[in-house]
Amino acid sequence: MLLLVNDRPTAEGAREVLVETLEREVRLRNLAWIEANRRRVEEATDGRAGYVYVPDTARNGQAELVRQLTAEIHREALIIDERFNSGGQIPDRFLELLNRPTLNYWAVRDGVDWPWPPFAHRGPKVMLINGWSGSGGDLFPWYFRQAGLGPLVGRTTWGGLIGVSGSPILVDGGRVTVPTFAIYSVDGEWIVEGRGVAPDVEVWDDPAVMARGVDPQLERAIEEVMKRLEENPPARPERPAYEDRSGV
Repeated sequence: MLLLVNDRPTAEGAREVLVETLEREVRLRNLAWIEANRRRVEEATDGRAGYVYVPDTARNGQAELVRQLTAEIHREALIIDERFNSGGQIPDRFLELLNRPTLNYWAVRDGVDWPWPPFAHRGPKVMLINGWSGSGGDLFPWYFRQAGLGPLVGRTTWGGLIGVSGSPILVDGGRVTVPTFAIYSVDGEWIVEGRGVAPDVEVWDDPAVMARGVDPQLERAIEEVMKRLEENPPARPERPAYEDRSGV
């Protein structure tokens, strides 16, 4: 779209400016929401806790988890927000990334010693969930709890984990969905489907609170993660004295 721009209300002396418009602004609003949440966590915790949003458990969600976690990995604690997670793949890799142990440290000549692997976080974590999280968005908090990474805050997830893959296309080009696989635990019990994953700390989205621009679930997650950070701060060993390898 071309616009005429001038410092007075006349076409004379105006210049043309090409403006590229967006078909949808959903992604921009989503990014603004994520950034506002990140800033709120940073402000409320004095920079001690980080915020990571995971929109799904497909390729986009994996990319977002790595991208955002890379920027927040240095924080002492983390809030993982998977509200509205639309699912995708089984999120075992997501859990492995958040549950990666530190194996050793490297004493460097200059600067701060390196933990290894460098992409590992040892501090307390809290996960935000809600009823719009389903499929892989159900299983992500289930794995999070199973691994003992921290409490789940919010509302019970959707509860849909019966897979419908593998159905052939019909001769007229139509499709049908057929239940193909269901989930049960290592204890031999059916789990999640039709039930969802319940939070450890239930927090309602109070419309009166949200109308004031406050996210009650996020605020409670901040409270929970800071409580755990004070009770159990991540420990880091002191660099040992250098060995005498002179042979004297």
